[in-house]
Amino acid sequence: MSEALVPPWVAQQRSTLLAQRGHAWLLQGPSGLGQYRLALELVRAWLCDAPGERGACGQCASCHAIDVHGHADLCLLMPEAMMLELGWPLSEKAQSEIDNKSRKPSKEIRVDAMRDAVEFSQRTSARGRGKAVLVYPAERMNHITANALLKTLEEPPGDVKFVLATGAAHQLLPTIRSRCMGHNMVWPDTAESTTWLQAQGVPAADAPVLLAAAGGRPEDALQWAQAGRTAQSWSALPRAVAQGILTTFADWAPAQVVDALQKLCHDLLLVRVGAAPRFFAAKDLPSAPSGKLLTQWAKDLNATARTVEHPFNAGLLLESLVGRAQNVLNSRL
Repeated sequence: MSEALVPPWVAQQRSTLLAQRGHAWLLQGPSGLGQYRLALELVRAWLCDAPGERGACGQCASCHAIDVHGHADLCLLMPEAMMLELGWPLSEKAQSEIDNKSRKPSKEIRVDAMRDAVEFSQRTSARGRGKAVLVYPAERMNHITANALLKTLEEPPGDVKFVLATGAAHQLLPTIRSRCMGHNMVWPDTAESTTWLQAQGVPAADAPVLLAAAGGRPEDALQWAQAGRTAQSWSALPRAVAQGILTTFADWAPAQVVDALQKLCHDLLLVRVGAAPRFFAAKDLPSAPSGKLLTQWAKDLNATARTVEHPFNAGLLLESLVGRAQNVLNSRL
C-alpha cells in the first residue's frame, strides 16, 4: 500500500505495534477507524525483505506480491463477498462454486477457509521470512470457525503471526481475545480526519458533513464519498424521508438505509431532550415527534438491523422502512 494512502493515525499505530513482540494481535474498535489498513500494514512489515522503523519497504518482491494480492506466505480469512470486493482471490474450489452459481459468496468466514488457514500455518514458509494470517472482520467467524482458529492460537507454529481486526470485539470468544495482544484503535480528531479525507479527493464542502454523518469515522466517510454521497444529499435526507421519497435511497443497500434511519431517529431523540444532534445539522431536521413514538421507532429499527442481511425483497423492505419513517416524522403525537 502506498504510504500516501496510509492515514497518519494508522501509520503512527503501525510504528508502535511493530516495536512490540507478539505472535497474535487483536485490533479492536468501532468500524471505520482503519483496522483493515493497519492489519495489512503489519502483515506487510512482517513479511517484507527489508523492513524499517516505519514498516515495509514497499519496493521488495514481498511487498509487490502483497500489492498484487498473490503472496504465498499470506493467508486472508474474510467473508468471500468482502474478498471479492477488495480484489483478493478465492480458493479454486470456492471460486468454482460461485462461478457455477451453486451458491452465493459467503458473508461470514467459512469453516472450509479456516481449515485451509490451519493447514497453511503448518506449512514451511515459501520465502523464508515466516507466514502471516489476517482475519477481518473477525466477528464474522461463527463458533465452529472460531474454535478451529483457537486451537492454532493456543499452539502456534513458530514462524506464523496472526492479526485479527474487528469492529465488534465483544462478539468474539473470550478465549480468542485472551490469546491475542489487544490494541484499541486510535480515534483521530476531526481536523486530522477532514484533512485526510480532502487528500483522498473528497471535496472540502463535503468532508466535514460526511465525517459527521459517519459518526466521526473517516474510512466510513470516505466510502460514502466514493459511493456518490454528498453533503447536499445527506442534508436533504431527513425531509425527503418525511415526504416518503423512496428515490432518496435508490442506490443504497438495505443495511445502509437502516443505518441512516437509526441516525435520524437518534438525532431526533437528542433534539427532543434539548441536546445537539450528532449526525445531522439541527437546521436539516424536521420537528421531532413524541419521545414515546421515537423510542418505539428506535426499537423497530434495531430489530430490523438484526435481520437486514436476510434474503428479503429489497424493494418491499425499503417501502416498509420509509413508510414507517414517514408516519413517525409526520405524527403530531
